[in-house]
Amino acid sequence: MHGVVQWAGTPKIKGSSEAMRMALLTASLIGLQFTWNVEMTYCTPYLLELGLTKSKISLVWIAGPLSGLIMQPIVGVVADKSKNKWGRRRPFMAGGTVLVAMFLILLGWTKEVVKMFVTEKEAVRQATIFLAVFSIYGIDFAINAVQGSCRGLIVDTLPIAKQQMGSSWASRMVAVGSLVGYGAGAIDLKSVFGPMLGDSQFKQLTAVAAMTLCFTVGITSWAVTERVLISDGKEDEEEQGPMQVLSTIAKTATNLPKGIAAICFVQFWAWIGWFPFLFYSTTWVGEIYLRFEAPAEAKNAGDLTGQVGRIGSMALIAFSIITFVMSVLLPFVVKSPEDEGPQFTPRPPQSIASFVIEIEKYKPSLLSMWTVSHCIFAGSMIMAPFVQSLRSATMIVAVCGISWAISCWAPFTFLGVEINKLNQPNHHHSYGRLSRSSIELESPMALHLNHNMEDQSHSSTGASSGQYLGIMNLYTTLPQFVGTAISWVVFSILEPGKSPELAKETHPDEQSSTDGPNAIAVCLFIGALSAGMAALATRRLQRIQNY
Repeated sequence: MHGVVQWAGTPKIKGSSEAMRMALLTASLIGLQFTWNVEMTYCTPYLLELGLTKSKISLVWIAGPLSGLIMQPIVGVVADKSKNKWGRRRPFMAGGTVLVAMFLILLGWTKEVVKMFVTEKEAVRQATIFLAVFSIYGIDFAINAVQGSCRGLIVDTLPIAKQQMGSSWASRMVAVGSLVGYGAGAIDLKSVFGPMLGDSQFKQLTAVAAMTLCFTVGITSWAVTERVLISDGKEDEEEQGPMQVLSTIAKTATNLPKGIAAICFVQFWAWIGWFPFLFYSTTWVGEIYLRFEAPAEAKNAGDLTGQVGRIGSMALIAFSIITFVMSVLLPFVVKSPEDEGPQFTPRPPQSIASFVIEIEKYKPSLLSMWTVSHCIFAGSMIMAPFVQSLRSATMIVAVCGISWAISCWAPFTFLGVEINKLNQPNHHHSYGRLSRSSIELESPMALHLNHNMEDQSHSSTGASSGQYLGIMNLYTTLPQFVGTAISWVVFSILEPGKSPELAKETHPDEQSSTDGPNAIAVCLFIGALSAGMAALATRRLQRIQNY
C-alpha cells in the first residue's frame, strides 16, 4: 500500500535575480553540449582517418542510442528513489562527470596509450581503433547519466509556471555550449595553447571539453540545493533490483498518459531525422569542401581530421548562433502551454493595454512552432544531395538552427508540465486547463524558484520526473537505432570502401572515386522525410491537447 511522499528541505538556487538563478540551474548543459559537439564533430573524421569505413562507423554510433536506452531510464528510476543527503540528481551528475572526463582524455591520447604496450605498425592501428571505439562507448554511457540528471534537476526544481522558462534557458545553454564548442573546433588550438594540451587539434579539444564539463557541472551542483527524499510512500515494498527496475520502466513505458505518449511519438520521428544531422553534418560539410572546392595542396596536407573538423565547425558556428538567437527571442513571442487556457493574466498599464492585448492574439502557440520547426528542418535537409558548394552546405546547416532551438525547448516544456500536473490533486491531461488558482498562487512568490513546502500543491513535485524523462529518452534513442541501420545500408551501398575524401593520407592505394552521390547527403535526405512525419505527429498532439 502506497503512502505519502515525504521530503526534507526546499529546492533553492543561489543568485540575486531570476535570470542569474536560471543561468546557474542550467549551466551544466554548456559543458554537456560542448562534450557532445567534440564527439560529433571530430570522432567521425578521426575514425575515418584511422581507416574505418563509413558503414562500420555507423555501427560505432550505436553507442549513443544504446547508452541512452540503458542509462537514462535506469539512472532516472534509481535517482527518483535516492535518499542521498545531497539530493537525487547531483550525486549522479558529479560521478558521471568524472567518468566522462577520464574517457575524454583516453580518447584524445589513444595512440600514445596503445604504443606503451604495442609496437608493430598494423597492430598499433587496430588497437588504436579498438581503444578509440571503447572510449566513445565510455563517454556515451557516462554522459547519458549526467544528461538525464541535469534535465531531471530542472524539472524537480521549478514549479509548473516556470517549466517553459526553464526549458528555454536550457535551450539557450545548449546553444551556448554548441557555440563555444564549434568555435573552439574552428580555430587552431595549437596556436593558442601550444603543446601544453597536446600536439593535435583533437587532443586539445578533448582536454578542453573535459575541463569545461567539470567546471559547468560543478557550478550547477554548487548553486542548487535539492530537496532530500525522506519517504517515497512505498516503504513496505522491497528494494528494487536490476530486473525490478527494468520491469518498472517497461510497465510505465507501456502505460503512459496520452499527453506524454504523444510527445514521445513526436520525438521518435524527429530523431530519426536529427541523428544523421548531429553525427555526420560536420563531416558532410568538410567532404563537400574537399570534393568540390579544396585546392590540391589542402587535400594532400596532413591532419585531415583537423581540416574537416575546422571547416565543418564553421558551418555549425552559424548553426549555433541562430540556435542561440532563436532560443532567446522565441520565448517572448510564443505562447507557453499555460497561456492557452483560462487563467490569471496580469493587467498591463492602461496606456498600452490595447496594444498588448492585440499582440497576444497573434502569438503562435509553442505547439504550432514545434510543427513549423519540423517543416523547416525537412525543407533544408531535402536539399542535401544537390549541394555542391561549401556556401550552400553552410547555409542549409545554419537554417536548421531554428529547428534545433525549438527541439531543445518544446518537448521538455510539454513533458515538464505534464509530469508536474500528474503530481497535482485532480490533475487534467490537457495542457491548456491549469486552474486559475494555481497560476494566481504562483504569481506573488519571489522569483517562483524558492517555493515553500506549504505551497507544494502548486509547485513542482516531480516525484517521477527521472522515470518519465528516461522514458522520453527511450523515444529519442530508439530512432537512433533506426538511423544507424539506415546509415549502414546507405554507406554499404554508396561508399563501401574507405572514405574517398579522408582516407587518402593513410591508404593512398585504396582511394575511391568522388564522382558518385555523397552517402551522408542521402542519409540527410531520408532524415528530411522522417521530419515530415514528425510534423504530422505534432498535429496529432494538438488534437489530444484540444480534446
